[in-house]
Amino acid sequence: MWESILNFLESTGIVRLFTSSEDPWMWLKTLAMYAIVCGLVYLAVVKQYEPLLLLPIAFGMLLANLPGANLIDTELFLSDGPLDIVKVVQQGSLLDFLYLGVKLGIFPALIFMGVGAMTDFTALIANPKSLLIGAAAQIGVFLAFSGAVLSGVFSPQEAAAIGIIAGADGPTAIQVTKELAPALLSSIAIAAYSYMALIPMIQPPIMRALTTKKERLIKMTALRRVSKAERLIFPILVTIVVALIVPDAVMLVGFLMFGNILNVCGVTDRLSKTAQNGLMNAITIFLGVTVGATASAENFLRIETFLIIILGFLAFAIATASGLLFAKLMCFVTGGKINPLIGAAGVSAVPMAARMAQKVGAEADPTNFLLMHAMGPNVAGIIGSAVAAGVFLSWNW
Repeated sequence: MWESILNFLESTGIVRLFTSSEDPWMWLKTLAMYAIVCGLVYLAVVKQYEPLLLLPIAFGMLLANLPGANLIDTELFLSDGPLDIVKVVQQGSLLDFLYLGVKLGIFPALIFMGVGAMTDFTALIANPKSLLIGAAAQIGVFLAFSGAVLSGVFSPQEAAAIGIIAGADGPTAIQVTKELAPALLSSIAIAAYSYMALIPMIQPPIMRALTTKKERLIKMTALRRVSKAERLIFPILVTIVVALIVPDAVMLVGFLMFGNILNVCGVTDRLSKTAQNGLMNAITIFLGVTVGATASAENFLRIETFLIIILGFLAFAIATASGLLFAKLMCFVTGGKINPLIGAAGVSAVPMAARMAQKVGAEADPTNFLLMHAMGPNVAGIIGSAVAAGVFLSWNW
């Protein structure tokens, strides 16, 4: 009887918290992970910063750090060599099966389809120059990549995954990381989504610092009307052009444009609504929980994570500044017809970045409406970040 009681006590999570690892400080690291989980839940629930993403990620992190639970076996995915799906099926748990959606690139592509179904490219079609601003913001991706390489801490593949954080696009960051640096997936995904959530705190100071009061007061002329034919041709044309230039970006861009054409064609409302709502919500849950579940204390609490957070912040700030400075150049070239604030929307965080351009512009002049003008660079940033990801994936590492 006493032996049975002793066996039961040894199997409890409380005992395993102190005995399941050779690291004598693992219990403290586990408690630190719980504190991080609480911080993410606070941001998601109380501050309402990206709750649809941060809350599943936070709970996935909690599941990954429950002592003795062993709900996901990251060794099945992080080992060298090709993925052994048979081994995953034979040995894996529910979270291992769901993580196949990340490892095989299924979830990011489906998320992009839902984003495409919810995205209105009218502002970009009406003002094609916005595409240049979205492209300029991707400078931050390559500068961050260079900085990560020069740090000497990260390999070029890991640096590429860190650089994508500058695009402010979570699915793209996950797609690149799972291919080039799977061991860093949790750190990069959490950094990417956290900075997307903190756009209202990060971008406005940069926008005010790099623009003058006179520039912020610029009013832009109304956008022209876009025909249905243009809206139909645009996703098809973009898919073909991207395929001809950067084939490795077609997975993301193709699904993005497929989702968009479901929305604009006018005859597939049911499919469009499914992509926007039911499918999008289900995939968001699976993606968030499984990515969070990779953030065990052993994988997450490392010096590399701290450096990723710093480099990710710098990457996002540089991307914002790059878009702003290019928009300032366009303002000069056009004789003051473009408000430089819309350049900050060149990152792909839709529509938060565009709303920040509107907010900062309205602070200078409440009658200045920049939202639709900022949506052009904003949706261009989605395409730009996917193309940047395709460039990294196409390199012969």
